[in-house]
Amino acid sequence: MIRFETTKGGFTVELFESDAPQTAANFLRYVQEGFFDGTIFHRVIPGFVIQGGGFGEDMRQKRTHAPIKNEADNGLKNLRGTLSMARTNDVNSATSQFFVNLKDNAFLDHQKGNFGYAVFGRITEGMDVIDAIAGVETGRRAGHDDVPVTAVVVTSARAVAA
Repeated sequence: MIRFETTKGGFTVELFESDAPQTAANFLRYVQEGFFDGTIFHRVIPGFVIQGGGFGEDMRQKRTHAPIKNEADNGLKNLRGTLSMARTNDVNSATSQFFVNLKDNAFLDHQKGNFGYAVFGRITEGMDVIDAIAGVETGRRAGHDDVPVTAVVVTSARAVAA
């Protein structure tokens, strides 16, 4: 379990270590290194996703470890409250950025013709905080759309007992 504290409140994440072992291990590595502390939710799209894990408040991208293999073919679905890895058009490009699904997003699932986005965890507590983040005012900043006008900062992300 991972406990996130943000400037909007806290939430807890359960990792699906059996279904997405490489992705869960990658995420946990970033948590153990304190990587997420001081990062922001830089992409907030109500009714779709909130995305974070890669940028500081200055909108500079943090240096990451090498990309990991995409485990989107693990059978898990991008349902409301699940966490998935963000990536570029390169299927195997995920590093530290993740998103929380605000609704069921079946079009992000692994399927014929679309490798999809790897689901690797779910919110077990604090979905109200996720929804509060989804409700912040957004705008354009540093060449990015959908950025909160007032930064939503991860103050800490730590592994906790289940």
